[in-house]
Amino acid sequence: MSAETLADQAYRHVRSAIATGELAAGEKVTERGMAERLAISPTPVREALRRLELDGLIERIGPRTVLVAAIRDAAIDDLAEVEVGLRGLVARFAARHATAGQLDALDAILDRADDLLILLKERRQQAQPTDRHLTALLDTMQEFNDTVDTCAHNPVLVRMLEQSRVFSRPQRRELLLQRVAKDDTFGLERYTSHRALVRALRAGDSATAERIALEDSQGGLAALREAR
Repeated sequence: MSAETLADQAYRHVRSAIATGELAAGEKVTERGMAERLAISPTPVREALRRLELDGLIERIGPRTVLVAAIRDAAIDDLAEVEVGLRGLVARFAARHATAGQLDALDAILDRADDLLILLKERRQQAQPTDRHLTALLDTMQEFNDTVDTCAHNPVLVRMLEQSRVFSRPQRRELLLQRVAKDDTFGLERYTSHRALVRALRAGDSATAERIALEDSQGGLAALREAR
């Protein structure tokens, strides 16, 4: 891996730890300690911490030591706004550049999700275990999101989206499972918007696609942050 890639990974890891409260406001972080935690050299960690300092998520108190900023919640709000905006932009690009094959693939993914959702409801009604089926549904919806990203045909934009995530993929999955455990209807109202998104993509309606993606992302992030 290149030093840049390792720096990106370190940046996402520390940012996600701050977002979820794993690193609390006022907590001290050293370059060496974080490098050991991530099993990488201090150089990419140093670069990641510089970027986080610019984001306002950390405050430097020494040449190799920083504190998690006390304004964490406000900074996370800013990050969330960036992530939501980029998701909308990805959808706008996808409406312009998605191929027929990619759009068919999106419909096929949603068809599989529909089947899993029906099975989930049946098993819940019969008081049968649903963990495996729920995991399969989450995997399918992640595949849908990744395919929409691919439809944008803009790797730079997709990379920016990955770097701006408030929650890492494992954290998002954990929070989703926690919410579903409390409310088995959680997320289903946004799930129906995916069909509308595909219709907008097929029509080349970039404005509608962006609006749907923005609304879905805003609702999803708000719900996940409540679950922290």
